Amino acid sequence: MSDTHVLLVAANPAVSTTTGWPVGFWASELTHPWYEFSEVGYKLTIASPKGGVIEPDALSDPRDASGYSAKDLISRGFLETPALAALLDDTVRLSDVDLDSYDAIVVCGGQAPMFTFRDDADIKSALAHFYEAGKTTAALCHGVAALIDVEVDDGYLISGKTMTGFANVEEAAVDAIVGQKVMPWHIEDAARERGAEYVEGGLWQPFAVRDGNLITGQQQYSGRAVAELVIAALTAESGQ
Repeated sequence: MSDTHVLLVAANPAVSTTTGWPVGFWASELTHPWYEFSEVGYKLTIASPKGGVIEPDALSDPRDASGYSAKDLISRGFLETPALAALLDDTVRLSDVDLDSYDAIVVCGGQAPMFTFRDDADIKSALAHFYEAGKTTAALCHGVAALIDVEVDDGYLISGKTMTGFANVEEAAVDAIVGQKVMPWHIEDAARERGAEYVEGGLWQPFAVRDGNLITGQQQYSGRAVAELVIAALTAESGQ
């Protein structure tokens, strides 16, 4: 077991203000990084803004009747392993976490983050804490919402940074499938407004980018890519 300890942050259940649907975190954005980090022996903790129960978005659950994520065997394995599934019922409240005891933070996405993360003071404070301490600071997909308004000593954290997150082309694809506007605002637009150098790897393509100690992933297919960059950064820091 490695001494490296990674904090994973996922959203508590919420309700979409645009569709009225119950929303949560996207399963693969938690389970895929969890798998990659577990393979290298990292210690892992799941936190959420309110603590307690977190629930995956229905379409991200491979057991859902829609079959949308039926091929996601990693998420199925996590959700059907009692000891792991139990972790989702009792997450740590983020404000109770000793941030100094962790080597990296990874903010997972899903639909709920777009309605709850951007204005969450605890998440913004945690991200600023890790970033300013020079520690690996990561977010993926709609979890990047938490980064948009984070301020550090020299302004917005993402200003001038090369980064990614759920792309406008993907938002348009989702809106077309659903038949209405799904998200109240868009990651790509907000990132550009904050002065970020937004980049993306193409529609539904796994993609992640690192700029210094900031790591971001594009969408739900990018969890492994984010984890690999986090592992590489932490390995370099440890001199291994």
